Amino acid sequence: MGTESPTNQSHVAPEDESIAYSTAEIDKRTAEEKAIDDWLPITSSRNAKWYYAAFHNVTAMVGAGVLSLPSAMSNLGWGPGVVILVLSWIITLYTLWQMVQMHEMVPGKRFDRYHELGQHAFGDKLGLWIVVPQQLICEVGVDIVYMVTGGKSLQKIHDLVCNDKHCKPMKTSYFIMIFASVHFVLAHLPNFNAIAGVSLAAAVMSLSYSTIAWTASVHKGVQENVQYGYRATTTPGTVFGFLSALGDVAFAYAGHNVVLEIQATIPSTSEKPSKGPMWKGVLIAYIVVAICYFPVALIGYWMFGNDVADNILISLNKPTWLIVAANMFVVIHVIGSYQLYAMPVFDMIETVMVKKWRFKPTRVLRFVVRTVYVAFTMFMGITFPFFGALLGFFGGLAFAPTTYFLPCIMWLTIYKPRKFSISWITNWICIILGVLLMVLSPIGGLRQIILNAKTYGFYT
Repeated sequence: MGTESPTNQSHVAPEDESIAYSTAEIDKRTAEEKAIDDWLPITSSRNAKWYYAAFHNVTAMVGAGVLSLPSAMSNLGWGPGVVILVLSWIITLYTLWQMVQMHEMVPGKRFDRYHELGQHAFGDKLGLWIVVPQQLICEVGVDIVYMVTGGKSLQKIHDLVCNDKHCKPMKTSYFIMIFASVHFVLAHLPNFNAIAGVSLAAAVMSLSYSTIAWTASVHKGVQENVQYGYRATTTPGTVFGFLSALGDVAFAYAGHNVVLEIQATIPSTSEKPSKGPMWKGVLIAYIVVAICYFPVALIGYWMFGNDVADNILISLNKPTWLIVAANMFVVIHVIGSYQLYAMPVFDMIETVMVKKWRFKPTRVLRFVVRTVYVAFTMFMGITFPFFGALLGFFGGLAFAPTTYFLPCIMWLTIYKPRKFSISWITNWICIILGVLLMVLSPIGGLRQIILNAKTYGFYT
């Protein structure tokens, strides 16, 4: 995969005047523009190491999604479930490699943000309209889901530890607010490198709670009268459950939405471009992803069958101390992951306010923007606490394009590989599968949202 070379290199190696133009364009920045770029989150720090990329990608990828994979398997079945999990791992690794390669395809220029690459591929206006809405849906959607995940994990800890009659039950919304209180503080860290410690802790926690999830499942053993047929008992229920499970899998591979922004923090020269250390970090991250995803999905489904909960940790009540620890690890992880997905959103908002609306780049502006954003995601999480259904809906609607096939479309548009070459065929297969995923999985997710809305009493 890493040795594939495009057949048309016109965009990779432009003429000398193009290089000169690109360099001159950079030099024409005023002192004010340079100061703004040094203030914005994505471009303010470029001294990250390859291992930063590794744990940032683990934090971005492994999260709430892994906990829903056994439930997804119960709706997919053994055969389709295993095929879809493995195929998704391969496809998303390939598209992630494409994005790493395209980060510096034009000498003298770095595409530090997903939408900048989109603008290069599709044009300034069209590129923005294609990428920005989808990226915002992904990143804001993840942060809302992680608000719910963090709150529910805190609630699970409370219920397990405080299980006597003297403890009053608390609503999930209160735990979501407790979880959000951490982000009202951490959101004010300026850039990716500033949250490196948080991200590292989150990556370690993801590996820890994933290991606990499958080892505790093994300890619990195969449940009595376990069944491996489809969870639903009706044909429509089976179909909608299958479609929703596709979205769960798509959500589990969501790291592409921040990969260019992560790569932007790595130093780069013509002799040592950033794609080298970035790809090294990505490979390490994907090995960790495999170690986390496959045992949790397969062993969790093997032990509990189609009775497994949306969140595998909910199915595990004993040993109590271990499940409490696993839920605490989840809380720590989604704290880091929330910040990782929020940073590009902060960058977009602050860029518009400073460059377009001419606000001064001050701490007050940053404080207001980030506080309002955290409050918004908290409010949305309290209003729509449907964990499993949100995964299916957002996974198909937004993550499928940005993860499975948008990088392939950009690759075909920019490099123009020869028709029916291996590169051309591979990219079109990814595009077709990704479009099917985008169209079908939100249908199942939307149905689950409606059913959960009835359960929570939104309407009858």
